Amino acid sequence: MVFPGRFQPVHKGHIEVIRWLLERSNELAIVIGSAQKSHMVDNPFTAGERILMFIESLKEEGISRERVLIVPVQDIEYNSIWVSYLESLLPPFDGVASRNPLVVRLFKERGYPVLIPPMFMRGDYSGKRIRERMLNGQEWKSLVPEPVAKIIDKIGGVQRLVNVSMTDEVEG
Repeated sequence: MVFPGRFQPVHKGHIEVIRWLLERSNELAIVIGSAQKSHMVDNPFTAGERILMFIESLKEEGISRERVLIVPVQDIEYNSIWVSYLESLLPPFDGVASRNPLVVRLFKERGYPVLIPPMFMRGDYSGKRIRERMLNGQEWKSLVPEPVAKIIDKIGGVQRLVNVSMTDEVEG
């Protein structure tokens, strides 16, 4: 089973989806999308940082890595061949888990089964909302696994996000 996302950052909703998927699938390939992007408002963390977020969070949550593969994948900007691209990068897989309408369509067009995971507190567990909370100086650490908060603190992730959100243009 393939579970694609940008995971900017990894949050508790992602971990709940992984638990849910591992109850339904023998193996899971977490695809860290937009792997080439970092240091941007929508993509502040590197692929390596996101991989580490997953490794440490899975360990903390007692989820065995034996059934989980974490693969960074760069964007190709060519949607019609994206599933083929993943087929070339991943071991054989039997379907996808996603709520993203484009991902669902692309996999269905290639004949793969699609699992639609439940939303786990989506109002709170949203990468975009977590990044907004970081930018606005609001509490965000309760929305991510403890190891993710520690990694973000260690790398100066909040300050990075603040810095990349700034502009050097004059208003007016």
